[in-house]
Amino acid sequence: MDNTGLPELIPCLDVKDTQFDGVVVVTDSVTKLSGVNDNLECLKAPLEKYNQVDLAFGKDVTLIDTDVIPSRRLIFSPTGPLNRDYDDVRRFADAGKKGIQRAMQAGCKCPLLVRPIDSSFPKAGSVTTLAALQAVYVPLEIREDLPAKSSKISKLGVWCNDLKRVAQGIDLANGLEKGRIMTRDIGGSDPERMAAPRVEEYVTSMFRNTAVKVTVHADAGQFQQEYPLLSAVNRAANKVDRHRGRLIFLEYEGEGKVEKTLFLVGKGITYDTGGADIKAGGVMAGMHRDKCGAATVAGFFKTLSELKPKGLRVVGALCMVRNSVGSECYVADEIITSRAGVRVRVGNTDAEGRMVMADVLCHCKEMALDATNPELFTIATLTGHAIRAMGPTYSIIMDNGPARQLNTARSMQEVGDVWGDPFEVSTIRREDFEFHTGKSEYEDVLQANNIPSSATPRGHQTPSAFLIMSSGLDKHGVDSKQPLPYSHLDIAGSSGPFPGVPTGSPLVAMAAKYILPRL
Repeated sequence: MDNTGLPELIPCLDVKDTQFDGVVVVTDSVTKLSGVNDNLECLKAPLEKYNQVDLAFGKDVTLIDTDVIPSRRLIFSPTGPLNRDYDDVRRFADAGKKGIQRAMQAGCKCPLLVRPIDSSFPKAGSVTTLAALQAVYVPLEIREDLPAKSSKISKLGVWCNDLKRVAQGIDLANGLEKGRIMTRDIGGSDPERMAAPRVEEYVTSMFRNTAVKVTVHADAGQFQQEYPLLSAVNRAANKVDRHRGRLIFLEYEGEGKVEKTLFLVGKGITYDTGGADIKAGGVMAGMHRDKCGAATVAGFFKTLSELKPKGLRVVGALCMVRNSVGSECYVADEIITSRAGVRVRVGNTDAEGRMVMADVLCHCKEMALDATNPELFTIATLTGHAIRAMGPTYSIIMDNGPARQLNTARSMQEVGDVWGDPFEVSTIRREDFEFHTGKSEYEDVLQANNIPSSATPRGHQTPSAFLIMSSGLDKHGVDSKQPLPYSHLDIAGSSGPFPGVPTGSPLVAMAAKYILPRL
């Protein structure tokens, strides 16, 4: 086990293996413990016997004492029905998480996870394993401050009937989970532990001696000249050494000829006070989680460094800035000229996320013009409207014209459904551009209105139009000589609950679309 708290994943062919101190079965029916899963036949009888005396069996997690396995702990975690219109692979994720949590409550340190092979969902096994790993995650601050609690379990067995196949699956799970751990570490840690300079330290340490190149910009003068919108948000925080902003670029290039280039820009607001338009009335708590977009970008690079896909180049940017309030904070009505030469009138300082990303997106646009098959993305916990519109568990993706021609959003939704990391697709409409068009001759673009996004019609769609307009991407639509595919991801809902632990979404879906096909 390393300092991430990730348990050792061990492939297992025999449920009676003595190194495991509990067996967790995740399925919808005990009948699947026979046939192709003949090694599991011994588990069937005690479960069927228990079913005769407990009418609640199959409705919730059950722990049975039985001598058919050395540990005597047999835990059955039912998925529930899998065949209804609305059932999806997340049934396995839910059951896998509950089953491992029950095993830990029983005192297990080396549980064996059993997902009987069936034809329900093609990635059910991987989804179950990833859910179990989510359950055993230990927050970074606990790992650092309380070493005795740095891990919840030491080993996690994964049952299989094909050792070679499961070994490949374990390598994949390790690569994905190490990325999600990095995402949770940055996204979930408090605003001092993951203040911008300490994000720099953490990221630099994590990518030392890997295939990922790290470049850090910290100079306020450079921000003012090259990233003026980001600089405005950073003004107040720049007066406090430990809160000064960082722009962290990451770069990965796999073996072989580059066939695809990705540019990922992540919102990394280390704490969001709202700025001059301060978050009043008790709504500021939890705003340390406003960096989950940048955290996702960092985690994606961790997965890149572990799995090493070929033919893929990825450039990432973590826009790590604290939206502080004070005598130097930017205010509504300021007019700031963006890197793209667009005059932006500030409408609300609590719309800082789009500000820190816009000039960096412009920089990536400039690089994309000379790149091989480029696609650009912004990833952010951007709007409360995203949660109001789609609920608290879904990422949202929306394409510009060239990305729509590539079918980016729909294909991301499809792969997300397969891997239990779901997306909803929204559309960028003409009204979104009209909303952000300057309202007077002073400005070209209005940054935001002055009411919450959750109360604004099309509140999660309009920011994508602002990002397109302020970065100059509107000059690279389907009608241009150099169209550039761009998609905006709002992960305000899917990034995870507060209080609670970040999910690491949508890293798995992104990796499934862009990394796994190149292994």
